[in-house]
Amino acid sequence: MEFLIITGLSGAGKTRAADICEDLGYYCVDNLPAALLGRFAALCLATHGRYERVALVMDARSVTDCSELTQALDELKELDCTVKMLYLEAETQTLIRRYKESRRPHPLGRRGQTIAQAVEREREFLAPVRERADYIICTDAAPLNQLKAKICRCLDQQELPFAVTVMSFGYKRGLPPEADMVFDVRCLPNPYYEPDLAELTGLDQPVADFVFKNGHAQAMLAKLTELMELTIPLFEADRRELTVAVGCTGGRHRSVAMAQALAEALKDKAAVTVIHRELGGGA
Repeated sequence: MEFLIITGLSGAGKTRAADICEDLGYYCVDNLPAALLGRFAALCLATHGRYERVALVMDARSVTDCSELTQALDELKELDCTVKMLYLEAETQTLIRRYKESRRPHPLGRRGQTIAQAVEREREFLAPVRERADYIICTDAAPLNQLKAKICRCLDQQELPFAVTVMSFGYKRGLPPEADMVFDVRCLPNPYYEPDLAELTGLDQPVADFVFKNGHAQAMLAKLTELMELTIPLFEADRRELTVAVGCTGGRHRSVAMAQALAEALKDKAAVTVIHRELGGGA
C-alpha cells in the first residue's frame, strides 16, 4: 500500500496538490492529526485492497511537535507500507500575498504578529519535516498545470489528458447546466422536415450527409474546431475538463451531427467524450 504525505507551508498549495492527487487516483484526506496516522493506516490495510494509494494532507495544524509526524511515518513503514513525502513551499512574500487575497488568517498567527512573522515561525517549525521530504516543490510561480506536471514527475505518474465533453441537446428542454460553452446550430437546415429523415437521428449517415452538404455547416464546423484548438490549451492552465454543448431545436438531428463531427475533429487534442442528451446518453 502506498501513502503520500502532502505537507509544507500554509498557503503553498497543499489543497491544490491533494486535488491533483485525487485526479491521479489517490484517496485523499485533509488535515489528519499525526497521532491518528497509524490507526488510519491500519484501517486502510484492513480493507484488503480498497485503498491502494492514499494521500494525506498534514501540516502545522496536524501536529503539536514535528516528532509526532516523524514517529508516525516510522510506524507506517513498520506496517510494510510505501511512504513518500511531498513538501510544498513558497517565498514569504508570495505567501503573504496569497493570505491577503484569501483574507484568511494564518493558522499560526498570533495577536499583534504580522503574517511574515507567522510564516517564518511555521517555516522554522517544519524544518525537520522538510529535511525528511522525498520531494520539495516551490510554488511561487507555478500555475496549476505546472504544479500538476511537477507532481506527476515526482510520483512517476503519466499526466492525465485534458478532458473535453461534447454534448448535443435540444433547446426545447433547456440549456444543459453543466455546459461551459454553448453553440447554437438552429440556423442550419432542419432534417426533421424531410420525410425520409425525420425518424432518424444525427448518428445516421443520411442525416449527417444532409446537414453537412450545406456549406454553412462545413464552415461552422471549421470555425468551431479552430476556436477549440485555440482555447483548450488556455483552459488547461487552471482546469482539467471542459463541456462544450451544441444545440438545435429538438436535439436529435443537427446538434447530434455537429457534435459528432466536432468530437472527431478534436480527438487528437484532448480526451473527448460525446453525450447526446436527447438520445439518452453517449454515442
